[in-house]
Amino acid sequence: MSVPRATAPNVPRTPRPTALVTGASGGIGEAIARLLAMNGHDLVLVARREKALQSLAVELEGVHGARSLVIAADLVDPASPRAIARKIEDAERTIDVLVNNAGYALHGAVAENAERAELDMLQVNVMALVHLTKLFLPAMIERGRGRILNVASTAAFAPGPFMAGYYASKAFVLSWSEGLAAETAEHGVTVTALCPGPTETGFASTAGVQRKRPFRKGNVMDAAAVARAGFRGMMSGTRGVIPGMRNKVLVTGGRFVPRRISGAVTGYLNGEE
Repeated sequence: MSVPRATAPNVPRTPRPTALVTGASGGIGEAIARLLAMNGHDLVLVARREKALQSLAVELEGVHGARSLVIAADLVDPASPRAIARKIEDAERTIDVLVNNAGYALHGAVAENAERAELDMLQVNVMALVHLTKLFLPAMIERGRGRILNVASTAAFAPGPFMAGYYASKAFVLSWSEGLAAETAEHGVTVTALCPGPTETGFASTAGVQRKRPFRKGNVMDAAAVARAGFRGMMSGTRGVIPGMRNKVLVTGGRFVPRRISGAVTGYLNGEE
């Protein structure tokens, strides 16, 4: 949705809404940031890689006139969400759109994975998402408008042996988003859960699953296509978005399969080859 711009001299430009995007340095987050800038939003770009964020900010201002506040932060740190909120407040920005995109997966058996690794993943995928939402949602409700996009996954619809924590974290994101959407509907705030399947990003290599069956050629969607589906769903207030016909069919079909069987299937897909 484009924001009108002043066309006559000395007429102030209509203020652009501001969107906060986590995990904005690449993949789905970067693609969503581009769409937001293209459609009249200023940005708060959050990720660990400051140089990549700065480069993106310069590009989006030059091409779309989007003013970006860059915040380098690691959401593994429980103090990061509040520190991000303070920097936004100091910059006198108001968050109209919140995109909780940051997240990653950990592969391996729960008993064998390092304790800290499991807890850090849940901190990013679940706790940081909830914390950021808690920090910015009350003001959205007070203003009577706002949009929240939480990136879940098709993994939210099944148990996931050998990626059990990741699958469970995305099930939480989906369920929490659906509940929150019902709570905020009468306050002018929409909440959308984006549930992509395997996507061409750095996700698979970070998790060490790039050679697993779900990420083989033909199964993987383009990050820009996933971002477009999520952006359209968020702007229309859709509560859940599953991009791609293949993903829709798999999720729909999975609803009729006992969870013990779906867990065995995902265990086969995620396990040793």
